[in-house]
Amino acid sequence: MPIDAAKALAAEARSTTIAWDHKDIQLYHLGIGAGVPATDPDELRYTLESRLHVLPSFATVAGAGMGVVGGLSAPGIEIDLAAVLHGAQAVTLHRPIPVRGEALSTSKVAAVYDKGKAAVLVLRTEAADADGPLWTSDAQIFVRGEGGFGGERGPSGRTEQPDRAPDHVVERPVREDQALLYRLSGDWNPLHADPSFAELAGFDRPILHGLCTYGITLKAVVDTLLGGEVARVRSYTTRFTGVVFPGETLRVRMWAGEGRVQVSVTAVERDDAPVLSDTLVEYV
Repeated sequence: MPIDAAKALAAEARSTTIAWDHKDIQLYHLGIGAGVPATDPDELRYTLESRLHVLPSFATVAGAGMGVVGGLSAPGIEIDLAAVLHGAQAVTLHRPIPVRGEALSTSKVAAVYDKGKAAVLVLRTEAADADGPLWTSDAQIFVRGEGGFGGERGPSGRTEQPDRAPDHVVERPVREDQALLYRLSGDWNPLHADPSFAELAGFDRPILHGLCTYGITLKAVVDTLLGGEVARVRSYTTRFTGVVFPGETLRVRMWAGEGRVQVSVTAVERDDAPVLSDTLVEYV
């Protein structure tokens, strides 16, 4: 069988040193739509090196996202990448991410679940620098056609949406070239740039990276409810439920609670088609 769950879980974690500086941070922020209007003081905290703060979702691209790549090449994991879907993402911050840093990134397969028609791999990446842990990132990867091996089904991960109107609704336009800019942070999958490749994958044009939508959404929450204070974010979890096409508009609905914000994201031009669900930002 292509996935040997026992072997994958028993494999030693893989470690590599990653580094970043202000240029990586600025490129990532531009890739998720920061800098509009260009001279807005609230936007300069994402784009100007002398005022720079790091949005926590940067953890998903630090080191060009090599943690997920390492997990997919772990012992016991032999799969067709065409059958792989990014199902969910979570990042837990242990302290604010510095503008310039070097860290040891350690990745492993933390769980393998049997969903019947698909297997789910939980790829965990932990980053730490000389001062201690920085973040923990969990990517849930669906592998179609690899279920049915008799393993645990795993948690559902569903979050019940409040039965009331959202406290805040904001819209965020996605530029036509957003995917082309975002991919410079390390995800070179041609699905997001090459129309011919996208057609082979079943789309009439390239789609936006799910993790780009993930970053756009966190920025919207931080700017709307946290006064732009990125260091207040403690964790951020979502489930990817639909695609986004460059040029569309995201509608971000927020339900505020004590130390937490529940979020849903839809595509405006496609009758509010779901994009992100079961989304939760926890903060201090």
